[in-house]
Order: sequence, then structure tokens, then C-alpha cells
Amino acid sequence: MTLPADDRLIVALDVPNALAALELAKTLGDSVSFYKIGLGMLTGGGLALANELKGEFGKKIFLDMKFFDIGATVEAAVRGIARYDLDFLTVHGDPHVVRAAKEGAAGTGLKILAVTILTSLDRADLDGALIRAGDIQDLVTERAARAFEAGADGVIASPREAAAIRALPQAAGRLIVTPGVRPAGADLGDQKRVETPSAALRAGADHLVVGRPVWKAADPKAAVQAILAEIA
Repeated sequence: MTLPADDRLIVALDVPNALAALELAKTLGDSVSFYKIGLGMLTGGGLALANELKGEFGKKIFLDMKFFDIGATVEAAVRGIARYDLDFLTVHGDPHVVRAAKEGAAGTGLKILAVTILTSLDRADLDGALIRAGDIQDLVTERAARAFEAGADGVIASPREAAAIRALPQAAGRLIVTPGVRPAGADLGDQKRVETPSAALRAGADHLVVGRPVWKAADPKAAVQAILAEIA
């Protein structure tokens, strides 16, 4: 039996170009309803791809741009993106960035998701970037709280921080979207803080972002079906 698409699963189209992404989406068909298009795809036709997947195929679109700039620039960029009728957009979780993004998205259905700390980073990476000392989970949780207070509709955080974020009073009614999700036995790639799909959902995640375990699979549709079976 083929399982239907589940909006909780977002497949990351981190492939070389829009043509490859469109071919993958056609292969996956009705098994996937939500796609992430990242910064790496932007120069390869990412916005055109987003419009095609949304308009012609009826898919939901998460644009993962991770905007970071002065407030006026972020607001203008988000206002431009909001015209495309997409679903999610990421910005860095600094409160001034989140507030500006919310201004840019005002009056539209675009949800602003704040990046807390990238799931590919560990404490050594933060030290190298001169980020203040402290446990990563504590820093992620504090950044999430501040982003929610600034108006973020949700946050991006690894599955290992999802439970702590879900417990925040400010998290009521907000989204937690988790990259760093790997089905059991999958290659970790450059991710350092990972969990399985079922563990991420139990921890409080609303959406799971999965890329390489799908598009690098010999049979991408079978890989998606296995994830759908696990989260069902």
C-alpha cells in the first residue's frame, strides 16, 4: 500500500539545479506535499522552481534563505518574497531580523521561521565564531524564546533541542521545524545533532526536513514511503 503525503515531512531539494529538482519532484509524485528550496538552489532557478511546484503541482514551499542584514534590507527582501505566495521563509533568529521579516510578510500567509543555531555546528564551531560560552541546547532555547518574543511564527532547531523549545511558554501555537533528521542507518553527512523522524516528532517537532536520505537513495520514492511509515 502506498502511503499518502504528510505535510509533516518536508523534502529538501538540495540537488544541483532546478531541472534535477523538478525531476525528483515528479518521481516522488503524490508521496510528498511539501518541499524546501535552499540558498544553494537560488542561482540555479530556485524561485522559478518554487513558483512551478506551487502553481502547477499544488505543493507547499519552504524557502530556506536564512536572511540576515539590517532591518530595512530584510524587510524589503521579505516583502519581495511574500509576493510569491509561498509558505515558509527562514531568517536568522536575531530579534531585529525577525521583527523586520514579520513587517515584510505582513498581510500575507508567509510564515517566518527563525534559525537558532545551525544543526551542522557544535560547541567548537561556536567558539571559533566568538559565540558566547554555554551549552548549545541552552543557547538554542534562549534564542528561540527571543525569536518568538520578536514575532517569529516558528523556529528551526535540531531534534535534540525540540523538547526544550516546546516547553517554553512562548512556544504555544508556534512551529518547530527540524532539519538534522536521519532515518535509522542513514549517513549523517555534515550534520552533528541528529535524530530519527519518530524521535524528532516525539520531542515536539511539527515538521521534519529530510534531504540526502531521499535524493541520494537508489529509490527516492521508497525512501519517502519508509519515512512516512515511520511517522505514521
